[in-house]
Amino acid sequence: MNIPFANRRLLALSVLFSLGLISAAALAQSPSQAAGSERRWVIIVDSGNQAGEIVESCGTARDCKLRYIFKDNGRGPEILERIRYAADGTLERYAATGESTFGSSVDERFASKNGRAQWQSTAERGSTDAAAGKLYLPLQGSGIVYEAMARLTAGGKTLAMLPTGEVTRRTLTTLALGEGEQRRELELVAFSGLGLTPDFVWITRGALPQIFAYVIPGYSVTVPAGFEGLSARLIEAQKTAENQLLAGFAARLSAPLEGLSVIRNARLFVSERARLRDGLHDVYILRGRISSIQPAGAGREATQPVRELDAGGRVMLPGLFDMHAHVGRWEGGLNLATGVTTVRDLGNDNPTVQQIIDETAAGTVFGPQIVPTGFLEGESPYSARNGFVISTLDQAKRAVDWYAAHGYPQIKIYNSFPREHLRATVAYAHERGLRVSGHVPAFLRARDVVEAGFDELNHINQIMLNFLVDERTDTRTLQRFYLPAEKTAGLDFEGSAVREFIDLLKARGTNIDPTLTTFDFLRQRDGELSAAYAAIADHLPVTLQRGLVSGGMKIPNERVHALYNRSYARMIDFVGRMHRAGIPLVAGTDAIAGFTLQRELELYVQAGIPAAEVLRIATWNGAKYSRVLADRGSLEVGKLADLMLVDGDPTQDIAAIRNVALVVTQGRSIDPAAVFRELGIKPFVATSPRWEKTGR
Repeated sequence: MNIPFANRRLLALSVLFSLGLISAAALAQSPSQAAGSERRWVIIVDSGNQAGEIVESCGTARDCKLRYIFKDNGRGPEILERIRYAADGTLERYAATGESTFGSSVDERFASKNGRAQWQSTAERGSTDAAAGKLYLPLQGSGIVYEAMARLTAGGKTLAMLPTGEVTRRTLTTLALGEGEQRRELELVAFSGLGLTPDFVWITRGALPQIFAYVIPGYSVTVPAGFEGLSARLIEAQKTAENQLLAGFAARLSAPLEGLSVIRNARLFVSERARLRDGLHDVYILRGRISSIQPAGAGREATQPVRELDAGGRVMLPGLFDMHAHVGRWEGGLNLATGVTTVRDLGNDNPTVQQIIDETAAGTVFGPQIVPTGFLEGESPYSARNGFVISTLDQAKRAVDWYAAHGYPQIKIYNSFPREHLRATVAYAHERGLRVSGHVPAFLRARDVVEAGFDELNHINQIMLNFLVDERTDTRTLQRFYLPAEKTAGLDFEGSAVREFIDLLKARGTNIDPTLTTFDFLRQRDGELSAAYAAIADHLPVTLQRGLVSGGMKIPNERVHALYNRSYARMIDFVGRMHRAGIPLVAGTDAIAGFTLQRELELYVQAGIPAAEVLRIATWNGAKYSRVLADRGSLEVGKLADLMLVDGDPTQDIAAIRNVALVVTQGRSIDPAAVFRELGIKPFVATSPRWEKTGR
């Protein structure tokens, strides 16, 4: 409930399971709230701190208003909702006003009468004469609509949604919580059809279920005030239920490569040199590693593989690296289907990411291999509550020790980290053998943290702020987005400040993780299709396409829109300038799995980097700066068989990187088209190559 509907589903793109239906007619339900009643939920992030609340008050049983506020990491929505329920339990009227996560205006309206409905927001408008019995799904808001959804899907009924789509529900588990007056009989339901992953909601059991809690394991819990102490039981019960859904996904959508296997007639990308190898080659795979690479047809009779696949001249690349993600259990299929076989986690709940690493290794979670980065933040009202939040140098050193002992090759320092402990913490991390990356802590510039010893900088906005802030600028606020949008267009890239900064990066060997695609929202207005995902939009389910026309920034007029567009274009150009100056880049997302990385690579080409060199960044550089180059990042004998086949030649046309025909990783073969079909996504490759048994 603490993330707007469409945005949450896009950020959590993953697996749409066939949940099945329960056959029985659902009863028409009216809200159960009595006139004058009030309900209040608190939103708790994983640190245990309250980050927001939802307060509902109802003037009558059918007329309610909600105040929803959530602030984490210096940003978040503030929305007032007004709802009138129809007699059948759907929405008769709905209105939402306020501000979105990044400050744009929220102004959404819906009205339905006698089967005719109209709706409009800053992003869309529409109408229908066939609204009877259908439930409107707001673009943003508290999530209270899940309550109507739960009632209208009772007994297994499929619920038609407005503007489009339909929802079914399945009960995953039940739980009794509390004692005496606090005792609640609950069920965890999974709503299917709203996105590419089920939406999990805890509701009370009974004829008129009420929404009780909304849990995102490892991130937040939204729970009624007074029930905060029961959060841990809800989290564990939901994790168990989710794991049961995930079980078997890998077995269903991938096949083990047991014994000697060979992919024949492939064009190999030499990632270290950023070029295609001459001629066609056969690549042999045994026990998850590349055992031999031969010219096509050489030794065909002597090798005797148990299965073979004809690549048909397709380009073979090492698996891609997403160097900036925050992993969860549900986006793994989307990563693998787009050729991402390794993900670097850039900050997470520590127990959650450790558990996902173990589950991935055991095959109970279907996803890429994970390289963890330890998260270090300072205590402040703006703190992001991932990893360790510290106040003293001793606490920072103990956190570094924990990360070193748990196999983390790198730490990430965040916005509120105390300046007085920065140099000593970086030095201690280096002493323990860890790389250091991060945001630029408030009241500092990128130059300051590079001089303090940062090995890597994350995000293009943090780099641009180097030229835009002074010692009074608090970049923990939305200023870290609005200043680059407003002022990058006017920066003198030929001036001494830019030249000296680039020289410093080169002299220190600092690498850059730009995440350009993530910042496309800086210039997107409500109602415009996101340029970041325009190339794949028509492959997505229609319900998800709604979220692609929702902007984030406050862009009041054409002049500001043009300015923000110029600033974003110059950010892209700056990445090209850094590359040409010899500054190493890595390719990361910090947004929708898989598809964002593909767009990121396109933007590097727009920045003037040759496509083949961009592919080197996404493979060789990823492995090098993750410290796994000995195992991954290139197609070499002895390395892991982490690889992909692509239709077309992405070394000439980077857009071909979307045409992934086959992925091999962790000793298994994956058909991306099959994964996409399960996700409800139209595949990008018409015909997938097939393995054939050789009979040997």
